[in-house]
Amino acid sequence: MAHSQAKKTVLMVLGDYAEDYEVMVPFQALQAYGVSVDAVCPGKKAGDVCRTAVHQHCGHQTYSESRGHNFTLNATFDKIDASKYSGLIIPGGRSPEYLAMNASVLDLVSKFSDAVKPIASICYGQLILAAAGLLKGRRCTSYPPVKPALVYAGSQWVEPETMSACVVDKNLITGASYEAHPEFIQLFIKALGGTITGSDNRILFLCGDYMEDYEVMVPFQSLQALGCHVDAVCPNKVAGDKCPTAIHDFEGDQTYSEKPGHDFTLTANFEEVDLSEYNALVIPGGRAPEYLALNEKVIALVKHFMEMGKPVASICHGQQILSAADVLKGRRCTAYPAVKLNVVLAGAKWLEPSPIDRCFTDGNLVTGAAWPGHPEFVSQLMELLGIEVSF
Repeated sequence: MAHSQAKKTVLMVLGDYAEDYEVMVPFQALQAYGVSVDAVCPGKKAGDVCRTAVHQHCGHQTYSESRGHNFTLNATFDKIDASKYSGLIIPGGRSPEYLAMNASVLDLVSKFSDAVKPIASICYGQLILAAAGLLKGRRCTSYPPVKPALVYAGSQWVEPETMSACVVDKNLITGASYEAHPEFIQLFIKALGGTITGSDNRILFLCGDYMEDYEVMVPFQSLQALGCHVDAVCPNKVAGDKCPTAIHDFEGDQTYSEKPGHDFTLTANFEEVDLSEYNALVIPGGRAPEYLALNEKVIALVKHFMEMGKPVASICHGQQILSAADVLKGRRCTAYPAVKLNVVLAGAKWLEPSPIDRCFTDGNLVTGAAWPGHPEFVSQLMELLGIEVSF
């Protein structure tokens, strides 16, 4: 099994224009590890949506903001009983600015502090900790512009040397930005009493321009948080280059909408990568697979992993590449429903993704239909790789 039976339930408090990654990456990563996560927002109930924001540096003096995904809450704020949760997560973005002024939020956060339960807060989330009076004498970091408020709140400020910095002070875990997620999530798992085994794996991500924003970053950082070495490559690009991503949501039209996502930074050179060094391959969806499927070197890469029987995990439109590589004959798999034609014509046995978060494993192949399926998608890949999170 990829993880023991879920023994932990944690709470996430967010609001409109929380940072897109800072909500979804820990939300889905923890679920993949077997932790239940309830996400709430003041004034909203389960099934309601919070708009998220994409924050990143684009060469200006501060970060840019654009619209992120629509995040669906799965619990109701007014019905929360803090005593039932093992820990608390506070994403950043713009929502902490106004949540820090909400007495109900501050009361809720204080209950976790009084019970000495793990509290993991990232980026601007630390404004809420400051407003709740929880930082006096405590070491913490954050996104740098939050520093003045944290210093006035009596914290022992720790300057983040990079935006991937994290600081632990007893039950308090603070991170500088979503770049810190791998360590941030790993520290939270440890604080919950979890242990990770089987993380000695090297995993390759096959990327391209306008791959789906969540479908690259959520599994990428989820696997990093487990201690795996994860590399991302794209044809005709090298380490340090970026791929623009796409945000796909259903917003009332006949098909999904597309908005610009984060720019994803590659970690290795496509032309120089040694496939024998990697245990598994992950193929994100989005629009990138349409053109990657036409690249002979991409096809050769995919064939290598499939012929060697190494785990291959492909989601959404990623199966367009598997279809083009002619590796699906007789295989049971799913995909985003609009990709069914490619999958069936390639000789696969189609598995209907109902609901859309269903994922399936057939031998070394894990397939999913869309980003809501990430918890199953990552969990099933973990199982193939022998990675386990236990509490």
